Formats: sequence, structure tokens, C-alpha cells
Amino acid sequence: MGEFVVGDEEFEVDGRPVRLLSGALHYFRVHEAQWGHRLAMLRAMGLNCVETYVPWNLHEPRPGEWQDPAALGRFLDAVARAGLWAIVRPGPYICAEWENGGLPHWLTGPLGGRIRTRDAEYLAQVERWFGVLLPQVVERQIDRGGPVIMVQVENEYGSYGSDQEYLRQLAQLLMDLGVRVPLFTSDGPEDHMLTGGSVPGVLATVNFGSQAREGFAALRHHRPKGPLMCMEFWCGWFDHWGTGHVVRDPVDAADALREILEAGASVNLYMAHGGTSFAGWAGANRAGGALHDGALLPDVTSYDYDAPVDEFGRATPKFWAFREVLAEYADGPLAELPPAPAELGTASEAVLGDWTPLREVVDALGGPEQAFGSAPTFEELDVDRGLVRYRVDVPGPRQPYPLRARGLRDRAVVYVDGVRAGVLTEDSPELPEPVCGPARVELVVESLGRVNYGPRLGEPKGLTGGVLHERQFLHGVRATGLRLDAFDEADRVRGLASRTPGGGPGLYRGSLSVAGAGDALLELPAFTRGFVWVNGFCLGRYWSVGPQKSLYVPGPVLREGANEVWVLELEGAGAGASVRVGAPAAG
Repeated sequence: MGEFVVGDEEFEVDGRPVRLLSGALHYFRVHEAQWGHRLAMLRAMGLNCVETYVPWNLHEPRPGEWQDPAALGRFLDAVARAGLWAIVRPGPYICAEWENGGLPHWLTGPLGGRIRTRDAEYLAQVERWFGVLLPQVVERQIDRGGPVIMVQVENEYGSYGSDQEYLRQLAQLLMDLGVRVPLFTSDGPEDHMLTGGSVPGVLATVNFGSQAREGFAALRHHRPKGPLMCMEFWCGWFDHWGTGHVVRDPVDAADALREILEAGASVNLYMAHGGTSFAGWAGANRAGGALHDGALLPDVTSYDYDAPVDEFGRATPKFWAFREVLAEYADGPLAELPPAPAELGTASEAVLGDWTPLREVVDALGGPEQAFGSAPTFEELDVDRGLVRYRVDVPGPRQPYPLRARGLRDRAVVYVDGVRAGVLTEDSPELPEPVCGPARVELVVESLGRVNYGPRLGEPKGLTGGVLHERQFLHGVRATGLRLDAFDEADRVRGLASRTPGGGPGLYRGSLSVAGAGDALLELPAFTRGFVWVNGFCLGRYWSVGPQKSLYVPGPVLREGANEVWVLELEGAGAGASVRVGAPAAG
């Protein structure tokens, strides 16, 4: 038993001052069989605490349909076994470069701008969700012998809104549900963020990647008393598809960490170990500087984050630089590193010889085709991750006119009378050649990830503005949604009719033989863009535009001998349709 409190200047456990040396590790981005190893790596780096978000949409993909909501409790038990404290950030909004910032599509679709406010319908859904989630946290609080020492109210709310009544009600809800450990908020060190995101009587913390003295001075301007803490020390960063890989020099990052600690503050490394956004759960951002209202920037599958513990759980040069700094603030000698996870013994390559065209995959695994007056959004079709096939007729006879997908989000492959006519995007929504009538138009629209941060959080996906032929809307749209979780039904996937691969979009299937199962990298040299599964486990999205060129395969997913591989290719594959696995490159 113990008691964790927030004093006027420092944190205390049973009356003893403590400094929190925490690191972010998202349980949902790490295979459960590897939680223990990753937590041991955090201890060996010199940390005494771990922080995690909780993604609502992962655990409630449809209203009232729960997917392993007890995972958080099991993770907190692993934290206790590792000898660490825990900081829980339940949201309901989490950002985290996660699909829709963790909010369910079925909530943001109908509510729109009412999310993250005092709106009664929104708060009723939050209360229902917290009623399922919070008991796992409450029974594992430090005063009950568990590891949980703090719980966050919302997340970086000052970067989004100013509804103080919403934050007050959310804090009260957490307490009503039994949270007794200190509550806190976290925001950027700017006046409008701290005034919009903080709650009277609740500890305020700040997030930044450098200039600690200036950041803490901004916090002190608003909160003269209370422990100083950087709740997100951005020691690395994340990548977007089609851009360069982001890294941060280890020495620079270690110097910034030292500046935080020399200020007498506590810290949470974001990220200590990033992991992977498996199963297509990576979100997206909007370009446009501070306004975050520009072009869509979808996040890659890897959440390595250039963290001190890399995606494979290995110590990086940044790990050793941080360990040296953190050792100066440890109560005693640092723990030794745990044994490294096994890596794949022998590289292997296989051609995926079974192929089902995408149209047949959508027909077999998608929802029923429905007729609408105008194009429905993904939200209206109950599609979170995946695609929607829209079909619409151009009346005729009529002369050729431009065909445009208005309000397209995010990417559409277009066919006219069964022939591929082009790829449309939000920034390039018009086919290069005009279309004459009569004609049948098919648009296969893929979501590249819902926005997870900024004013466009919760925006709908799909053909949000309809299909225009010249200035005329084309009505009478038929739509079929294909959710990624349809592939969880392995027998249905195996039962699809197959033929020799034709190089087009569709589902490619085959077997990959493995000797010496362990952590591996999977490469898809013949493929363009889509998703891949190994033994029914979805590794996530791949895309030849980079910067990510391969996908992480957790060792527990592989097995000795034959391994089933599915690749859902959405653009088209080159000759051979091969995949290969190999051991991770040296760190």
C-alpha cells in the first residue's frame, strides 16, 4: 500500500519526495507477449514509471461491441511485475498519431463539432465507455497496492478547445468513478493552450521537445505552485507516407533531457518505445503549420519514433545517452538489460500464387451493397479502417465532360466501364480525361487514416461532396463498405475463389516457410499499396512511396514451418507477387 500526492513543489510517495522518470509505451502498439521485455528495457534505461494512452475506438469498434477492453488491466499488472509505476491517459481523445485520435468513427460521424465539448450526447457516451474502462484503473491505484499513480483529464485540450465546463465535468466523472490518485492535464507551453486546457485544482503539466527553461517558465506563469513536469518530452518524432524519415541526434536529445532534470522537474519520454500501429490503426495529420488545416499527411505504420528503444525492442545510441543522464538521478544502480528477443534465423522468400480480384473480395467480405441518392460517407456505412466501393451511372447520350470527386477523402481508383481511368486524391479530384455518357463509373475509395490532431479532427471519409459530371451531381449511388476487420474471419478469407495472379488489385495469398522463428522484417518488392496479414495478424499498411520500406513482424506471430500470408493490394502488383522475411538489420 502507498499514497502518491502532489505537493506544493514536488511529488511524494508516503511522505517521501520522488522524481518521476517516466517513459511512454503504448500497450496496444506492442505484442502482448513482448510487454515484459519492453518494460524491462525501460527499467534498464533508468526509468521508474511508464505512461500509456487508451484508444477507445480499438476497444469499441461498434457501439456496445467490445474488443478486449481488459487489455489495459493486464498491461498494468505487467507494469507492477516490472517494478514500475504507471501513468494512465484514458482520453477519451488521445491523439497519439492514432486513427481519429482514438475516438470511434461511429461517434464523430453523427456528432461532428459537438465532440470534445459539454454536449450531453457526447458526454453520455464517454461516461458509458469510462464505466467499462475505469474499474481496471481504480482497482490498480497505488493506495490499493497497484502501480497507478496519476490519471490524465482529456489530452492537450488547449490545442483544440476552450470548453472549461467540459473539462470540469470530465474531471468530476473520473473522480465519481473512483479515481483517487492525482489528476493532471498536459498542454503545450503557450498561454492559449494552458488557459484552454488546464482545470482549476488539477495539476498542469507541459509538453515540449526542447527549451525546458522557457517551457517551465510559461507553466509557472499560470501555475505558481505544484511540481514541474514535462509530460511529453519529444525525444524523437513520427513519419508520414511520402516524406523523409525523421531522426533526432542522440546527444542533442540527451542534452535536452538533462536540462529538464536540472530544472528539478519530472519527465515522461515520448516515446520511450514507440512500437507499431498494427492493423491499419495509424492516423493522419494535416499540413499547414500551426493551423493544421492543409494537405492530408497519413502516418506510416511504424511508430518507431526514433525512440531510445527501437521498434524491435533494441537499445539505440539514444538509449545509452539517456541511461547515462538518468543514472545521475537514480536511487541506486540501474537494472541490467533483459535478454534480447529472438530474431528470425533464416531469411525466406515466397511467391503468393493465389489471387482473388478486388471486386470479388469486396463482394464476398464487404457489407451489402446499398443504394443512396448521393454518395454516403464511410461513417454512414460503418467503415472505420478499409475502403468503400461506389458505383454510379453517367446518363446518356451526352458529350464528354470532366468527372470530379468533390470533397474526396482520401484516395480513389476510378474505373469507367470496367477500365481503369485514373487515381483521384483530395488535391487532384478530377479525372485526366473527360467521360461521355452513358457510362458506368466505379470508384474504390480508401481511407489513409483519420486525422488525429487539430481542428479537422473527426472529419468524415469517402466521397463527402458527391460525384460531379460537369456541374451536375450524379445521383443514384450504390455503395459497399469493406472493413479491415472482415479479414479476422479467416475461414471466409480462405474460402475465396482464387486464380493465377493477374497483377491487378486484389487479395494475394500464399505460404512462407520459416526456420528459426523470431522478430523479422517483411518486404513486398512487387507490391504498391495495401495491407498484409501473417497467420491472421494484420501487420498494417505498406506503401511503396516510403519512407517505410518494410513491416515489422513480431516474433510471436511467426511459427516454425509454413506461415500463411495474405496481401490486400489496392493499386496493382508487379511480376512475381513475392514477399520475403529476414532478420532486422543491425541497430
